[in-house]
This record gives sequence, C-alpha cells and structure tokens, in this order.
Amino acid sequence: MRPERQDGTGGGGLLVPMAWMYAEYIADELLRTGDLMEPSTLEYRAGRDALALTIFLSDGSVADALPTARLDELRRLTAYGATWCGWVRERLGALDAAPAHGTARPDPDLALARVAWRWLEETELLAADLDAIAPPPWGPVGEEPDVEEAAQVWTPAWQLGLPLGHLAIHLH
Repeated sequence: MRPERQDGTGGGGLLVPMAWMYAEYIADELLRTGDLMEPSTLEYRAGRDALALTIFLSDGSVADALPTARLDELRRLTAYGATWCGWVRERLGALDAAPAHGTARPDPDLALARVAWRWLEETELLAADLDAIAPPPWGPVGEEPDVEEAAQVWTPAWQLGLPLGHLAIHLH
C-alpha cells in the first residue's frame, strides 16, 4: 500500500482509512477495558460501531489518549435520550456536502463510516424489552404484559450499541 501524499499527487495508490481505523481502535479499547460483552457478539459490534461513529464524527479531534474533556463530550453524545441518530445523519450529510479537496476519489474513511451507520440502522438484534420488565407509569393500569411474549423484542443495532458504548465510556 502506497500512502497518499498530502498534496494530492500520491500517484493513484490505495487510500488508507486511518481516521476511521483509529476511531474503531479507540472504541474497541474502551469496550474491551469495560469488559461488558464478549468481543465475538453482535452486541459488541453494535457498541464498537456506535462508539467509532461517534468518535469519527465528533470533529475528528481524537488526539492522544482521550483526555477527560474528550470523554465528557463522548458521554454527552452517547447519553440516553440524546438525539444521536439525528446528529449522525446531520454530520454525515455535512461531510457529503463538504468539498472533496480537489479530488474525485472517494474518501475511504467516510465510506467505512457510512457502512457502519447503515449496519447500525438496518440490522435488528433480539434484546430484552425494558418496557415489559418495568411498564412505564403512563401505561394501562392493571394490565400486566405476558412476560414470555414481551421479554424480548427486535431492536435496531444502534439502540443496543449506543448504551453499551456509553457505559464503556463511564467505566474508563
């Protein structure tokens, strides 16, 4: 693999997605250190992809070994109830609209980020239905859901991965 030169005259060599690979590495390290899930599971992949996407899209300032301010930003972005999906769509749209710095070649980092987002959005995983375990206070009174039937639901991968990533950040 020949590296791309900074002035854009790299001679047509393979572009290496270093920013995405670094974001994935940081996400993987956070999840492994938290020891929350087996790395071979789909839930782990969902957590890693959600964290990597968050790291990659948050201005790319992933320098050094994640200072406290950076961890605080990641906690805020991955917090429950945050508008993470909208934020991801907005950031990806902004990257698509940005000028390509004089080259018609595709950005390999952005391509991998899009693949991760598509997987997180389109893949559904079977997970515990938290609403069935503790019904919300606004639900019908006296009607208990059938525990066997409502114990698990299919949910988009990002809905499992985002809280897993958030917890891993807290454990760091």
